[in-house]
Amino acid sequence: MCGRFALTAPASAIAEIFQVDVLPEVLPRYNVAPSQQVAALVRQEDGTRQMTTFRWGLIPSWAKDPKIAYKMINARSETAASKPAFRAAFKRRRCLILADGFYEWTRRSKTDKVPHLIQLDDGRPFAMAGIWERWVSPEGEEILSTAILTTGPNELMEPIHNRMPVILPTEREADWLDPEASREALQELLVPFDAASMQERIVTKRVNNARHEGPDVQGAPEEEEA
Repeated sequence: MCGRFALTAPASAIAEIFQVDVLPEVLPRYNVAPSQQVAALVRQEDGTRQMTTFRWGLIPSWAKDPKIAYKMINARSETAASKPAFRAAFKRRRCLILADGFYEWTRRSKTDKVPHLIQLDDGRPFAMAGIWERWVSPEGEEILSTAILTTGPNELMEPIHNRMPVILPTEREADWLDPEASREALQELLVPFDAASMQERIVTKRVNNARHEGPDVQGAPEEEEA
């Protein structure tokens, strides 16, 4: 599962790394939560990338109630291509959701959750495999929404959680966005990222509350949490 993440790199670095010129006004973000706007890349017809924003929590086009989005922040990579809620988006509307860290929790007890920040070993921003949908309400309101593809854990994540977001290597990002890619080729991309190229550390429990959005949520845990 991926329930929170961050995108804190300078806009200039994002533009250079992901080869885009125009950035949405969503930077920096230290504690991105479901239902909020997230930065993503989509492929244009001419093959270039366009930066856009989606609401996190996918609303299928056929949904009667947008509240379904709260159950659709993630899509299991093993079943997304065939599950009714995700299969149309998987086939036609794929995107790259940008981040430079994500959070996961381990439990010490029923009431004690310990937050971990997981990043690439050099702190570099990365792209998570995403799918997106366009939903129109009976009143004509349009919502563009997204879900993050998840896969099983790598060696780094296994002690923390049994799922992790699909992080795409730089050289495979274009393959995920390719409108001509076969289902089989896409499935080959949906694997755990190399654990040797990642790092994790425990951070303050302030991140547990989505209302805390400043850089302090990535600070070291307080003494009483040690």
